[in-house]
Amino acid sequence: MCFSATASFAGGIAISSIGVAALRKVQTPSQTAFATIPLFFGVQQISEGFLWLALTNPGYADVQKISTHMFLILARVIWPTMMPLSVLLMEENNRRRKILSVLLAMGLSVSLYYVYCLLFLNVIPNIAGHHIQYISDFSESLAVPVFVIYFIAAVTPLFISSIQRTRPLGVLMFVSCLVTAIFYVQYLTSVWCFFAALISGIVFWILRDSKKEEEGRIGNPEIVQVEMGPE
Repeated sequence: MCFSATASFAGGIAISSIGVAALRKVQTPSQTAFATIPLFFGVQQISEGFLWLALTNPGYADVQKISTHMFLILARVIWPTMMPLSVLLMEENNRRRKILSVLLAMGLSVSLYYVYCLLFLNVIPNIAGHHIQYISDFSESLAVPVFVIYFIAAVTPLFISSIQRTRPLGVLMFVSCLVTAIFYVQYLTSVWCFFAALISGIVFWILRDSKKEEEGRIGNPEIVQVEMGPE
């Protein structure tokens, strides 16, 4: 998490545990990417935990560099592509798949932009106000439009999906991002990821209920017959 090393490690371990539990609820290969979301969040928070330790202990420059880039790769490179991709893989409606494909392309463009930035520009993490602030040489003129595209790519797929249970997840991610942007704008990457990590439990809930419904259909031939229609 964004408040201390202890919070980051504790949260990262807890969220990773949710990720393992979510993977156990996977019914089809198409759900696997979606189920790994909590695991990615967990690794992301653990990496920031190491960054907290490096920033508070002089002489750990290598650890600071590695943990900074690992956190930012997950937060800025992985998520804008991971979210639309994971929803697209589960989607069966062709019209919705086309929309999700566009969102995936938008997310991929953001990911490639941040790959370039992390390879060729500087990022300096700094502890301020009990949060970690990432000071970079990234273009200020592109900051807002890139974030808007990031936000659309990462959140909108949850509302486009025909899986109704993804919408509460989308609402929570939207609210958490909005609150962070208003009250913690200088620490947006770190704090929003904290709120988003809390939402990982929703992923488990979606997959758990999906598994229960599938088991119910298998255990009740009449339901299967109704869904399939008369022969």
